[in-house]
Amino acid sequence: MEDIYRLETVTDYNNLLGVETKYPLVSVIDLSTTQSSNKSYTHLNFGIYAIYFKEAICGQMIYGRNSYDYQEGTLLFISPGQVVKIIKNEQVTVRKGWVLIFHPDLIHGTNLGKHINDYNFFSYEVNEALHISENERKIFFECLSKISYEIDQRIDKYSRKLIVSNIQLLLDYCVRFYDRQFITRESINKGIIEKFEKLMLDYFRSTNPQQDGLPSVGYFADKLNLSSNYFGELVKKETGKTAQEYIHLKIIDRAKNRILEDSKSISEIAYELGFKYPQHFTRMFKKSTGYSPNEYRLLN
Repeated sequence: MEDIYRLETVTDYNNLLGVETKYPLVSVIDLSTTQSSNKSYTHLNFGIYAIYFKEAICGQMIYGRNSYDYQEGTLLFISPGQVVKIIKNEQVTVRKGWVLIFHPDLIHGTNLGKHINDYNFFSYEVNEALHISENERKIFFECLSKISYEIDQRIDKYSRKLIVSNIQLLLDYCVRFYDRQFITRESINKGIIEKFEKLMLDYFRSTNPQQDGLPSVGYFADKLNLSSNYFGELVKKETGKTAQEYIHLKIIDRAKNRILEDSKSISEIAYELGFKYPQHFTRMFKKSTGYSPNEYRLLN
C-alpha cells in the first residue's frame, strides 16, 4: 500500500526536513543543509504552495503522468491539493537546491491571493517545468534572498506585506521566463501544433463525435501528454488563438465543407460533428461566419 505524507502546514514541511520554523506561513530552505527524513512514505500530499529550484540531479519524482529527474537549473511549481510521488535514490547523500514554501493563508486578502490562479504554471506537469538561464537564476535568487531576509527578521506589521510582495515579484518574473521558454522552444512547439492538427483530423474522421461529442481542450492535451493549461498557452503563443477557439475554428471549417458538399440536413451534420443540439451548432456557426448554416448553404 502506498504511504501518503500530508503537508498541511509550513511547519509540517520544515519538520520533515529537520528545519526550524522561523515564520509560520512561509519558509525558504537550502536543501543542502537538510536531513534525510526517516519517515516512510511514497507520496507527498501538499496543502501548501511550493517552488523548487533544483541545482543537481538527486533522484526521481513522479508528478501527474510523467517522471522528472531534477535537471540542473530547473524550477518546479506545486500548489495545494497536488500529490507528488517520490522515488528515493539511496545513492544520493547530498541534496542540492532550494525550496520556497508558503501557506495559502499568507496571501489571503492580498493582491497575490486574488490573482494566484493566474499563474498557470502551478498546474503544469513536471515535464513542463521551467528551465532558467544564468541571468534568470540571478533574478530568482535576488527575490528569494529578500524573502529569506524578511523571514529572519523579527515579525512586525511590515513583514507579511514585504514577503508577499516579493513572492509576487518572483512569480511575475517566472511568467516572463516561461514566455522566453515558449519562444526558444519554437520548433518543438510547432511539432506539437502539427500533432494537434492531426489529432483533430483523426477525431472527426472517426465515430468519436457521435459517441463522445465535441472534443475538449483536455482531450487533446492528454493525447499530447501535456497539462491543459500548458497546452492552451502553447497554442495561444503559436496561433494567437486559445486552444478552444482553435478547435472551434477547425469545426467551423469542417462544417462549411459538409454544408456545401452534403445533401444531409443541418441537424444531421450537427450530430455528425458532435453537437448534441443543432441549435448549439447554429449559434456557433453564425457567431463565426455571420450566417446561419442554412443561409450559408443558400448563399453558396
